[in-house]
Amino acid sequence: MAPMVAGERTTTGPRTESPVSAQASLHRLPDLRRLPLRHLVVAATIPLILLALVLVAVLWRSPAPAAGTVGSVAPDFSLVDLDGDPIRMADLRGRPVIVNFWASWCGPCVEEFPLLKAAFERHAVDGLAVVGIVYQDRTAAARDFMASNGGTWPAAMDPGEVVATAYNILGPPETFFIGPDGTIAARQLGQFSAESLERHLAAIIDEE
Repeated sequence: MAPMVAGERTTTGPRTESPVSAQASLHRLPDLRRLPLRHLVVAATIPLILLALVLVAVLWRSPAPAAGTVGSVAPDFSLVDLDGDPIRMADLRGRPVIVNFWASWCGPCVEEFPLLKAAFERHAVDGLAVVGIVYQDRTAAARDFMASNGGTWPAAMDPGEVVATAYNILGPPETFFIGPDGTIAARQLGQFSAESLERHLAAIIDEE
């Protein structure tokens, strides 16, 4: 190892910045007190704007209500009724509508039928439309049931249960009460009573 010459400075130790150099670095930093007020306002506003944009994006991507639920738009469908006439949900827009899923073998469907018939006749002046969707039944049995019970509204078979699937049907009877704007205002799972029927009708018919 070579001997150290007197007056020679070693370079192996840690280097420290002199106080003068540190003060010079601090002087190079911007003094916020000297910035114009408008710059400070902009700097404080930008994070708020970004936060607002994030919230808008989150709300915009919120999922729409599931099909067949209250508050969602009633799924459209096009069927042929038991008399061979077309039924289109879109044609009923602007009117209060009841969509009733039923079957001739369904006991609760049989029991609620007279209530539905009375409501249909009573609210004809209000433009009430009723559509029956036959669920897992035979065409002949459904036609005989409508005729023997005096049902005068259109009823249609649902090949492949396409409409039942669109409305997320669990089983008959299920009834949807749809407002003139096409939105589902109420959904009745199972048999309705006279009281629940009137309550649901009030949600889609404007009583003056």
